[in-house]
This record gives sequence, structure tokens and C-alpha cells, in this order.
Amino acid sequence: MNLTALFNGQPDAIFGIGYMDPTEVGILCMGLLLVLVICGVRVVFAAGIVGLVGLVELIGWNGAASAVGQIPFSKSVSFVLGLLPMFILIGYLAFHAGMTKQLFAAARAWIGWVPGGLAVASVFAAAGFAAVSGASVATAAVFSRVAIPEMLEAGYNKRLAAGVVAAAGTLASLIPPSTILVIYAVIVEESVGALLLAGFLPGIFSAVVYALIIVGWAMINPDAGPAVKGIGWGERFRTLPGLLPIASVVVIIVSAVYGGWATPTEAGALGAFVVLVVAWMNGMRWPSLKAALMETSKLVVMIFSLIWGVLIFGRFLGFSGLPEAFATWILSFDTDPYLILGGILMGYVVLGMFMDAIGLLLLTLPVVYPAVMALNGGADVSAADSAFGLSGGQCSVWFGIIVVKMAEVCLITPPIGLNCFVVNGVRPDIPLTDVFKGIFLFFIADAATIVLLILFPQIITWLPDLMYG
Repeated sequence: MNLTALFNGQPDAIFGIGYMDPTEVGILCMGLLLVLVICGVRVVFAAGIVGLVGLVELIGWNGAASAVGQIPFSKSVSFVLGLLPMFILIGYLAFHAGMTKQLFAAARAWIGWVPGGLAVASVFAAAGFAAVSGASVATAAVFSRVAIPEMLEAGYNKRLAAGVVAAAGTLASLIPPSTILVIYAVIVEESVGALLLAGFLPGIFSAVVYALIIVGWAMINPDAGPAVKGIGWGERFRTLPGLLPIASVVVIIVSAVYGGWATPTEAGALGAFVVLVVAWMNGMRWPSLKAALMETSKLVVMIFSLIWGVLIFGRFLGFSGLPEAFATWILSFDTDPYLILGGILMGYVVLGMFMDAIGLLLLTLPVVYPAVMALNGGADVSAADSAFGLSGGQCSVWFGIIVVKMAEVCLITPPIGLNCFVVNGVRPDIPLTDVFKGIFLFFIADAATIVLLILFPQIITWLPDLMYG
């Protein structure tokens, strides 16, 4: 290293690779980052260190230190990021107040009669919890404790029980409030409200597809997932009051975003307050509240740290010009845009084998997002002139849902498959190999869902178009 150049703030000669142009430096650092991540270095440290090294090489120490030093403060004070603590707090409050058990009991009473009824109930209960949680891993952990014991006691196949919970946990990535959708909005500077509305129908659609897979599985092999019998209408109606807190949060968030009477951040705060009041009325006291606050704080710190590290790397990518070069390279292919998009999504599948969902989006979007927008025709293109039949604004929201759905797939893809490890961690009596085998059909279901969302983008864009069109 040229220390004189380093402390004098001179770029291009510090690490002895001054003969490379900025794009080549960007490619080199991107490769180094992937190697570090695959070797097990945490994304926050790998991205931050590589981004700092790249910035020093391109603009010198003084410029790099100035750019890196501003990121934690400038991004932490973002009003949009205020959503994350509120959404995460809602989920932990609901869990510690026992609302998840009430949710599962209601789903069991109303849906348990179908083939594979407890598994189907787990899917829709997880979808309901996703509407107040926004965290996939938390959803998988909660229902590993709540749903799996009941399924195993009823004689369900272990693989089915574990696979259902691991897959159903991913629904929190799409159904609002979604932490990952907020992160996507921050990275690409898209409307949080539009993305939250856009995720609603695809999330419900995914839950329905999962339910159909389970019913089909149980009809072919009735012993794998027997239906629940003997539940009367009285018992069903007695479960409904337990749904009111979660239903209230959903109504508050969706109506605020759609009606415009509050910002998403304000709606999240109001939803957290409603859950807190109901939890207190149901007997939550300081020890449980403290646990919810501590778990929320830990997860928020982890997410914010990850954002800071990756945004440092994103700042470096901006100076390197790599996103623009990648977009130009993508446009040079004389082939169907859908094939190019398919290749990009396959890259997500491969990277998802080694990275967690949030880190995957944070690292790839600064490069991939401009390329997809350029492939469609640019930010200002009309739907009639675009490659995917979407205007620039529609394409941004549509690609956000597609890529978040890909992140869902990564949560159940070996060898990382974070949700599968969570299920195994909560239920060590179910081998990890059985969990991965149990998610195979759900992986196929997710692949089919992604194809349908690509071919029929109206599933994604309909609600946002009603609000903003």
C-alpha cells in the first residue's frame, strides 16, 4: 500500500491498481465482496470494509472518510426508516401477548376440516401474523412453537409439518407490514405506500397456492395430514374475538396507506400502540413488555447496521460506475427481455444459497435495479412503449415484489435456508434434512407463483394503480 498517497488523500495509486479504470475496480471489489460473504464474513463487515477500500482507491482517503462518515447519520434520520422499529415491535408485542395462539386457534377452528387442515390453518395463521409482524424469521420461530406440536400430536408427517412452517414464515416478506419491502423502498427511493399495497395481493396469492399444495398432498396421502373433525359452530365463533387486535392493525395500516389519512410510519406507530393496549388489557406486564422491547431493539440494530454497511458499498458502486456499465451490458443483448430477467432471477437463486434475504437485496439492488429499469425502457417510459408492458413507476414496484418474492425463496433454499434452520433450532427433534425435504413442494409452488407474477403483473400493480393511478 502506498501510505504517502493514502494520507495525502490521493486516489488511484493507494493499492497499486491505479492502472484500472473505475468500472474495473468496481468489478474487482464486487468479486472480493462475494468471496468474503461465501467464506462466512458477515455482510455488514464485508460490505463496509470493501466499500471503504474501494472509495479510498477511487477518491482518496479524505473523500472516502467524508462519504462513509455521513452515511450512518444521514440514513438513520430518514423518516421512512422509522417504519422498521414500529413494524417489528408490533410483531413481538403480538407474540408475547399470546395473540399468535389465538390466531392459530381461529384458523384451526374455521379451516381445519379440509384435508391437511392443521397445515392449511398454519399457513393462513402465519399470513395473519405476517400482517402484524413483517419479519419472516420471527414468523417461522413463532409457529414452530405454536403449530408444529399440534400437527405432530394429530399424526402429521414431520416433513410436512416442518416444511409448512418454514415456507409459511416467508409470507411476512410480502404481506404488509413488510420489513424487506421498506428496505427495498429505501434503496431504490420508491414509495413505501405503493410497495406495501402492491405486496398485499401477491402475499395472499402465495398463501392460497401453499394451501392448495397442502390439500393436494393430503388428498394423495391422507395419513400425512388428516383433517380436524368435531369442531362446532359455537367453538368457531368463540375464536373470533381473538382476531380483533390483528384485524385492527391490518385495517389501520391498509386504510392509512390507501386513504392517505396517515403516513405509513404514523400508521405503524398507531398499530403498535393498538397492539400494546390490547396486550396490556389481556394481561401483559413489564417482564413480557421488556422482552418484546429488547428483541425489537436487537433486530432493529442488526438491520440498521446491515443497511449502513451495504450503503457504504453502494456509495462506492456509484463512484465506480458499475451499475451504469452493467445496465449498458444488459441492453447489448439482442434477445427477449423476459429471458434476460429470468437470468437475473436465477442469479438471485444462486446467491440466495449463501446469503440472507436482506443482505442479498442490499448488495444486488444498486447494480441490478438500474439494469432492469433500463431493460424496461427507463424511468419515464409509458406502458405502451416498455418491454414488460409497464410504465417506469409500475416497473419499479413490480420488480420490487418479484425480487422480494425471490428473497422469500432464498429463505427456504439450501444450504442457508434461514427459515429451515430456525425451524430446526426450535424443534431439534426434526432433522434439518427433513425440514429441507419438507419444503420441496413449496419451493416449486414459489417458482410457479413468480412465473405467474411476471406474466400477469396486474396482480401486483392493481392496488397501487387504484391509489396512485
